[in-house]
Amino acid sequence: MLDFVVAGLSANSVPYVEGLELQRAVHRSVVSGERPDTLILLEHPAVYTAGKRTLPEERPSDGTAVIDVDRGGKITWHGPGQLVGYPIFRLQDPIDVVQYVRTLERLLISVLASWDIEGVQVAGRSGVWVGQAGLEEKIAAIGIRVAEGVTMHGFALNCGNSLDAYSNIVACGIRDAGVTTMSRVLGRQIDTIELIEPIESAFLAAFPYSGRTTPGHNPSGQSTTLTTEGVPA
Repeated sequence: MLDFVVAGLSANSVPYVEGLELQRAVHRSVVSGERPDTLILLEHPAVYTAGKRTLPEERPSDGTAVIDVDRGGKITWHGPGQLVGYPIFRLQDPIDVVQYVRTLERLLISVLASWDIEGVQVAGRSGVWVGQAGLEEKIAAIGIRVAEGVTMHGFALNCGNSLDAYSNIVACGIRDAGVTTMSRVLGRQIDTIELIEPIESAFLAAFPYSGRTTPGHNPSGQSTTLTTEGVPA
């Protein structure tokens, strides 16, 4: 079973540090078996976050503050118009992190296909890309961490966000490729709320046996709204 948490979108976007606290609380509950695998969906106010492999020269050229985090990958941007997903999932043994990332990529590609956007995987590069071979632009970034067999962090899908913030960094450490959004590809505005149901359906299809039920827990599979102050068991 899977639980879905829509923590805040648009005007109710969740500051990154609060979202990280929420992730950690849910992670503890999944590790202990108190709740099933849980997908958190939200938007963040504008923020740069840097994974453990970020180099000094990849950081903002204008001195903008960056939050250093414990995920894989390099520096990226989150902000209004971008849907962020944090799957807090227990991986099956033997744990295959690369396969998990590939699964997330294929899942997002399937979602984009339902919008008539052809997303692709690019050899040697994580995330989802669109465009002609050799001229691809990233439309979804992926960066994860696995602790005690349970995942944290996840993906960021560019729906209708501005791309201006990417000009100040070397996004994901990649200098020879650009970024794009669903809105830009389709030529019309796409809001994050429009992606909630398709993303949830895609996760249910990709992880049909995800999670564990425990005594006293009755996951509904429906979206739940919660804050960092109240993580339901």
